[in-house]
Amino acid sequence: MIKKVLIANRGEIAVRIVRACAEMGIRSVAVYAEADRHSLHVKKADEAYSLGPDTVAGYLNAHRLVNLAVATGCDALHPGYGFLSENAELAGICARRGIRFIGPTADVIRKLGDKTEARRAMISAGVPVTPGSEGNLSGIDEALEVAEKLVYPVMLKATSGGGGRGIRRCANPDELKRNYDRVISEATKAFGSAEVFLEKCIDNPRHIEVQILADHHGNAIHLYERDCSIQRRNQKLLEIAPSPQLTNEQREYIGELAVKASKTVGYTNAGTVEFLLDVDDSFYFMEMNTRVQVEHPVTEAITGVDIVQEQIRIASDLPLRYAQDDIQIWGHAIEFRINAEDPKNDFLPSFGRVTRYFAPGGPGVRTDGAIYTGYDIPPYYDSMCAKLIVWARDWDELLARADRALHDMGVYGIKTTIPYHREILRSPAFRKCVFNTSFVENHPELVNYSVKRPQRELAAAVATAIAASMGM
Repeated sequence: MIKKVLIANRGEIAVRIVRACAEMGIRSVAVYAEADRHSLHVKKADEAYSLGPDTVAGYLNAHRLVNLAVATGCDALHPGYGFLSENAELAGICARRGIRFIGPTADVIRKLGDKTEARRAMISAGVPVTPGSEGNLSGIDEALEVAEKLVYPVMLKATSGGGGRGIRRCANPDELKRNYDRVISEATKAFGSAEVFLEKCIDNPRHIEVQILADHHGNAIHLYERDCSIQRRNQKLLEIAPSPQLTNEQREYIGELAVKASKTVGYTNAGTVEFLLDVDDSFYFMEMNTRVQVEHPVTEAITGVDIVQEQIRIASDLPLRYAQDDIQIWGHAIEFRINAEDPKNDFLPSFGRVTRYFAPGGPGVRTDGAIYTGYDIPPYYDSMCAKLIVWARDWDELLARADRALHDMGVYGIKTTIPYHREILRSPAFRKCVFNTSFVENHPELVNYSVKRPQRELAAAVATAIAASMGM
């Protein structure tokens, strides 16, 4: 069994991994840039070491992270999500240095990180993929030729892309010409690769993903699906499990597809197979994420499986504790990404000091975060500062409990997306489970909310102002 883990990440996911390690009797080692010196993961871990003054470079230096793991006596490294979590080089260095990488092998990461290679693997496995180019494009001339065959609109995508970057919708040849160099430039800067490919654009799809677990003994299972259709500019805002838009037959179908996909590529550890669901109810493979997802808690809420602990057990070469028949869906869950952004000002980032913070509670309510009263949110990283996860027995109860929990959650000193999430919950279309990836752009009225703070919240704001004036 793994004894000590270096967490090569920051923020709420680092705190989440620290908690999993603590429950398993495993020591945790945090790393931090100087901007993160006072972060919660640094305070919670058993040990913490500085990566230097640079805000990002330390988290992206694979050799330094592994050297630190070796020097501190760690026998494993957890990459979290983002940064180097899907970096084949990091996994490879870990293997060469005798450090267990808590994720799939370098070869699998490399194969699935190349979207054209992943498409070929899925085709060979009989998993439906979105119609597109056979491989990477040689230039704009080939792009125009392929697009003509696919019929516009098309999606121009970076082969190594992810996180909503390196992707453009092109409705005609002129847009394709304008976007071609832009996507290549963005892909080169963000992912170090200029390779791009084309896919047929599936307009207004639903975004459905399946959580899988696979061990080193040939066992693979799925933990059912999550609905990630509520997005803004290809970035997820909230996630739901199970999807309220699927039938049981569809649910079983994509679960089996996801397991088949994982076995085809020899996948191990936790992973997510992402699909687009067309208006005609056709599923298309989109990509496979080779890491723990931001939204993994909603799956934990409906299945009772601790995904991070399972990741560590799998990396320890232990067999899965569950067979597929052991996994049942219990109720419904939703996760809200609490971002430090101002929805009324085009979601402009709102970094700064959290003057007061109150986490909600009650049955079925969980908060995963990295903030606390007095914490200064640095402007160098992603704007997500917490996640609110709510579980209930049925959809109507979930909506009521989620709205109450959002109301109870207090984050002062900065702007957050909490009011916007409450408006989504109140939307008739959302309440009726009628939504797709165009929901946000089709409902611009949701940002026109008026913030009405209850008396006790106003009192808290007054107390904050008084404390500040007294230098407290």
